[in-house]
Amino acid sequence: MLIRTCPMRRNKHFKRVYYKGKSIAGGYLVLYYLKNKTCENCLGITVSKKIGKAVVRNRIRRLIKENYRLNEEQFAAGYDVIFVARSKAADAEFSMIRKDMLYLMRKAGLTV
Repeated sequence: MLIRTCPMRRNKHFKRVYYKGKSIAGGYLVLYYLKNKTCENCLGITVSKKIGKAVVRNRIRRLIKENYRLNEEQFAAGYDVIFVARSKAADAEFSMIRKDMLYLMRKAGLTV
């Protein structure tokens, strides 16, 4: 089954997940999630300016996006998901982000 993921773009969408959703923290990422009324996931990624310059922030964003894309079929559908990068993520490698993402999704019960 192909799960389609839409990007989360609006600030009010992010705020709703932050206030009404649940969160779990890992070593490199923090996961916020909230059940939505659709059969698709909405993905949001946040990387603070405290973490580094634009090059570093964009690299982290790309690592999170690619890890999500590669493991998308393992995740349950119908959730708004936000990944917030922690400061340790600036030095993280691809496999570290992957391991942390899978751990958080499993702990939240969002894996199939």
